[in-house]
Amino acid sequence: MHNYYICSFIVKPFFAGAYPTAAHSGTLVWRTSMSPESTIAAPRLLTDQDLYLFNEGSNYRIYDKVGAHLASHNGQSGAIFSVWAPNARSVSVVSSFNGWDPKANDLEPLASSGVWEGFIPGANQGALYKFHIESQHHGYRIDKADPVGFWNEKPPRTASVVWDLHYDWNDHEWMRTRGGRNSLRAPQSIYEVHIGSWMRVPEEHNRPLTYREMAPRLAEYVSQLGFSHVEFLPVMEHPFYGSWGYQTTGYFAPTARYGTPQDFMYLVDYLHRHGIGVILDWVPSHFPSDGHGLAYFDGTHLYEHADSRQGFHPDWKTHIFNYGRAEVRSFLMSSAMFWFDKYHADGLRVDAVASMLYLDYSRKQGEWIPNKYGGRENLDAIDFLRRFNQESYKEHPDIQTVAEESTAWPMVSKPVYVGGLGFGEKWDMGWMHDTLKYFQNDPIHRKYHHNLLTFRMLYSWHENFVLPLSHDEVVHGKGSLIGKMPGDEWQRFANLRLLYAYMYAQPGKKLLFMGGEFGQVREWTHDSSLEWHVLQYPVHRGVQAWMEQLNRFYRHEPAMHVLDNDPAGFEWVDVNDNANSTISLLRKSENPQDTILVVCNFTPVPRTEYLVGVPHGGYWRELLNSDAREYAGSGMGNLGGVHAEPLLVHGRPYSLKLTLPPLGALFLKAG
Repeated sequence: MHNYYICSFIVKPFFAGAYPTAAHSGTLVWRTSMSPESTIAAPRLLTDQDLYLFNEGSNYRIYDKVGAHLASHNGQSGAIFSVWAPNARSVSVVSSFNGWDPKANDLEPLASSGVWEGFIPGANQGALYKFHIESQHHGYRIDKADPVGFWNEKPPRTASVVWDLHYDWNDHEWMRTRGGRNSLRAPQSIYEVHIGSWMRVPEEHNRPLTYREMAPRLAEYVSQLGFSHVEFLPVMEHPFYGSWGYQTTGYFAPTARYGTPQDFMYLVDYLHRHGIGVILDWVPSHFPSDGHGLAYFDGTHLYEHADSRQGFHPDWKTHIFNYGRAEVRSFLMSSAMFWFDKYHADGLRVDAVASMLYLDYSRKQGEWIPNKYGGRENLDAIDFLRRFNQESYKEHPDIQTVAEESTAWPMVSKPVYVGGLGFGEKWDMGWMHDTLKYFQNDPIHRKYHHNLLTFRMLYSWHENFVLPLSHDEVVHGKGSLIGKMPGDEWQRFANLRLLYAYMYAQPGKKLLFMGGEFGQVREWTHDSSLEWHVLQYPVHRGVQAWMEQLNRFYRHEPAMHVLDNDPAGFEWVDVNDNANSTISLLRKSENPQDTILVVCNFTPVPRTEYLVGVPHGGYWRELLNSDAREYAGSGMGNLGGVHAEPLLVHGRPYSLKLTLPPLGALFLKAG
């Protein structure tokens, strides 16, 4: 007959940050169907203080204690497993080491915390596992992947993997100095990348690069083109590849499609050692309904709202987190801290913030529940986002958090103490839509849409903006960026170079999705490589060379970045020449000698002897010309520069008589 030994105990809570080691933090008795001699007293990893903070929503490092952690006890190696399942009748670990037997290794509940824990000998590095949950409701039984698992099987398999995250980092110099590189006064030109489709290996069944294979290639390419940061579409584990990572199941696990956690650490480490920052897309707004994931986790709506008017997203057919539940806040906050702490992320770009802020987001009347004041604002989500930003900057003041927020919600990127959401930066979605709409017009009609170019300066100081030309604009039938440009081939590529010039002329940080930098022709697809072969053609090499020069100019010239978020850094020269579809502006720093003049001609008609007012005399050098032959342009320009004449134009005491190239942009500087 099998014997069962059960022991109860009391562990006093630990305060003042005193977290005991596993071997000294109390014991649980491991129930087993083996003989009495093999029953062992197991080490307890979670303290009462941990559980108290978790249950009140303020344990922001649950990954240190929850999930699967390698340990040893009485000379036996194994792992301590724990999971939050408050409505479970029983929880066990099913695994490759116990034949996936749900009766082999039960976990024990930790008081009334809702957390189950236990030590299992023989659960070593690389073991596959899930939590077998029998609910108190309706006899519901299911096997769930670990919500706090550090690594998972390669999809379509769904088991979690026992894994240690030790890695010897070599990016100490980067981490010491990154605050200056992530500053709002620093040049930030961000290269947005989907890891699985940036570059593939066609001779090996078109497989994606691994994290380690990508590291030297990406670092060299990004350095060559002068981008300051890389932003990865979500690397967190996701079952549906076509979601690009935006339907996350593994909030603590980089996808196994490209390697191990240490392999992804190597990629980040390598980029850092080559002076490149790393921003990660993070999705706390919703999660998919896959059976092994968070949905209906313990036979109840645990992570999501039970009412579909609050808990289900009608567009994406995904579940919405219940931000009012304390343990969900602990879970999501810990996920954010995890990527900063363990993977040295330099920033998190938070996806779909608007869907979090509004209870009626994408819903008709009667399909949503107002807040307690009768409004449509999601008060719990607002509180969560503020906590997320406060904690992120408190623990890591040298990072940036970035909001993808598509509405006019006020003060998204302003501090919490003045009523803001606390983000460091916000995507300027309005600029993206207006500018692309303008460029899609035939130049002969652009004079009627001039305001699309200039409207953003009415609001550009309300937030700390990033100007994005992102993946969202080159998918779902929208075509590529070059495909949006009107005219013949020469005009399309001239328009694209002009688009990038205008983007860099505007105040705000810059973001460009991969492929745009060389004018990829076809729409982006996630299951094939970028069209690297088009670089054999001069027009594509020209766009790439132009992007390289823009990045270097942007980084080298203080006026182009130090006052990105200050009205003192920008001044229109002539904003009203819609008849000729031209604009001229000044970018400035605190030093008047840094001032840059930018003049853009948005028609294919060259403008000769075009007068532009400037603040002082002398010789103005033509530093950049998007129509130069090295960029596959026509070569029209100003022979290196122009002397200012003492002629009052645009309210300024001096003027330049310029030749404006067709569909071209000029950047000039005095001295």
